[in-house]
Amino acid sequence: MSEIDNYINGFAGEVKERLTAIRDVVRELAPQATERICMRMPTFDMNGKWLVHFAGFEKHVGFYPQPDGVEAFKEKLTGYKTSKGTIQFPLNKPLPIDLIREIVKFRVEALS
Repeated sequence: MSEIDNYINGFAGEVKERLTAIRDVVRELAPQATERICMRMPTFDMNGKWLVHFAGFEKHVGFYPQPDGVEAFKEKLTGYKTSKGTIQFPLNKPLPIDLIREIVKFRVEALS
């Protein structure tokens, strides 16, 4: 098992499902990216730079597509708590997997 497998398996239920879904999207859209734990979070690197990070919490899943990944989608992110490079997807709302796909595609293009 990888460090990321161990991280995800440390959660149960909805958080684990959401972390797995995010990981699956990133793996699909960036098969060339490498996985590791960085800053205690699952991280994908591409071409020597951070692509995205994600993390599980009690009431939300954090998604960290770097500042450009948040800024480029700020209009679509209304209704979610955001900061410079962070998006919080609360557990009481459906995970916006299509939006996550768009953001990951954007980040892949930015690093290609």
